[in-house]
Parts: sequence; structure tokens; C-alpha cells
Amino acid sequence: MTAPAALTRRSLFSLAGVAGVGLALAACTADDRSSGSATHGPTTGSASTGAAHPVARALSPAQVPLAGGVTVTVTGSGLARVAGVTVGGLAARDVHATGERVTFTAPHQASYAPGHAEVALFTRAVEPVPSANVTTSDGNGSTSNDGVSGDTATSGATSTPTPTAATAGTPVATTTLTYAALTAVDRQLQYAMAHWSNYNLAEYGNMNAIGGDCANFVSQTLVARGWQQRDDWYNHDAGAVHSATWTYCPSLDLWLQTNAAAFGLTRRTLDERAKVGVGDIVMWDWNGNGSPDHTTIVSEVFPKPDGTVLIKSASHNEDGPYRDLDEMLTVQHPGGTAWFHTFDA
Repeated sequence: MTAPAALTRRSLFSLAGVAGVGLALAACTADDRSSGSATHGPTTGSASTGAAHPVARALSPAQVPLAGGVTVTVTGSGLARVAGVTVGGLAARDVHATGERVTFTAPHQASYAPGHAEVALFTRAVEPVPSANVTTSDGNGSTSNDGVSGDTATSGATSTPTPTAATAGTPVATTTLTYAALTAVDRQLQYAMAHWSNYNLAEYGNMNAIGGDCANFVSQTLVARGWQQRDDWYNHDAGAVHSATWTYCPSLDLWLQTNAAAFGLTRRTLDERAKVGVGDIVMWDWNGNGSPDHTTIVSEVFPKPDGTVLIKSASHNEDGPYRDLDEMLTVQHPGGTAWFHTFDA
């Protein structure tokens, strides 16, 4: 079989709504982007003493990728006072307002699920916050990773996300946009969020009995991204027949490096995290011996005001949607290291 073609990077993101949004995702919506100015529900505005009544009349584009990252324009009147925007409860970046329009960068959908999301306009700035991780023990048998010093599954939620909209008061106007799985990255993360805790046993099985399911999970997300199984990378019959490159971290890591040019990948160090994007692959070395013990898929890249970048990733062993890179290396596995396989633009 032929190697996967070089894949286009992201259109490019918090699970601050995970509890309310749900992690069992709906099927992909149509991949045709709507380019017209439209809304999918009534727009509203609230009166303000001594100021024009804010009204949101139209929004464009009406459909955005699950991974966000596109500029959205709301047109209307009385919008000059808008200082903050949330989409589906997540704060948008790059908010700019004039009397007749507001522009912002759409955040990723909280759980990478297609559907409508409320766009709320506020007169106060709404600061973006990183996505909160949630872990669960659901009987999948998560006990260790592919090698020594594996992660163990954690029972119960580690945090309860709070919608960022709660910090901004009452919106002065609202409208609606639609999130859809428009890109390869969207489909990859949609799958990852659907199956980080709900294992796809019927199709790919569970590899915890032979050392860990993390590489099995990452490989599955790459298929969702558009990769095709090959003679040297495969999982058949619900995991009964599989290659080491599919299920074993060291073999997967070497296979990705060997085929980097064909796959459109670049290996990057921790110091290059500013070049990492959603959907990229993380390899983790807990004991510093140069051989990876764990692998995850990047689910959020969060630039902070001080110029640093937070990296969150989804994984099995430990099962979670937004695991923090720095916490994993300093709290969970002190002295460990990591590297990335990033998709070339």
C-alpha cells in the first residue's frame, strides 16, 4: 500500500464545557464550508443607558472548523463597546470592535463536536483559559503504557470546568455559528475526543493486556485524520492481528522518523513547542533512556500572555482529553522528557 500523502496542518482552542457539552461526539457534518453571512437563531441585544442598543444582525462565516482558528465577523449596530466574545462558553481571542462590526478568532469547539454554538458579545474582556483535563476509570483496564514506568488510569474527574462566560456577566448581544468537521485535523480530534474514554473495542481492541493502549489510540486517530493502514502499520480483527508499529511506542516512533518525508512530518524538541499544533504526535520518555514509553495526540495549544505556550494532549493510559505537558514532566514523571512529530504546513 502506498504511504499517506503529506497532510495539511490545522485550520487553526478548552474543555471548559466538557461536563455540559458531553464527550460522546456526533457524526461529522458536511464538509462544505458556508461562506455567506448568516445566523442560525435569533440575535438579541440589551439596552444600555446612554449608549446605542447593541444589535448583532449577521455573522460570517456561519460555519467554522471544530479546531477554530478562523476570523469571524459579526455585523450589526451599536457594537463599539464590545470588548469580549465567547463561543459556546469559550473565550475568543483577537477581539476588535467598531460601531458596525466585531471580529474575533474562533476558539476550538470545547469537545470537538459538530453543532451550533452561541456567540455572546460582552462589554468586558473575557480572557481565554486553558482546557481542564478530566480522567476516568471505566473498565477499560488502563494499567500501564508501552514499556517501563507507565501511567495508570485515574478514577474520577480531576477538575470541574467552569464556562468562561460566567466571568463576563450578561452578554449585550448574541448570535449563533455552527461548528463542523471541515478538515483532517477536525476529524482526527473529533475521533480522539469521542474515544479517549470510550474505547473503540469493536474495531481496534484494547492493548492494555500486552503493555498499554496509548500507541493503539494514537494510531486510530491518524486513521481518522485520513491515513491508510499499510503492510507495515495495521490493526485488524479488533486488535487480534496488529503490527508493532501500530501498538508499541518505540516501533511507532522509529517508523514515523523513517517515513517522515513521505508523511510530511518533522521531529521537534521540547524547545520547539511554539511550532507544535493540534493533531501533532507527542512521544514521552519517562526514564531518559532515549526510548519512548508513552505517546499522545496534541489537543490544545494555548499561548499565554507571557509568551509561553501550554501544550495539552489526549491519550489512553492515563485516559484523558487535555493532559498538560508540563505537569506530566514535572509532577507525574519528574526528570522525563518528550519530543514531537509535527505535521508540516
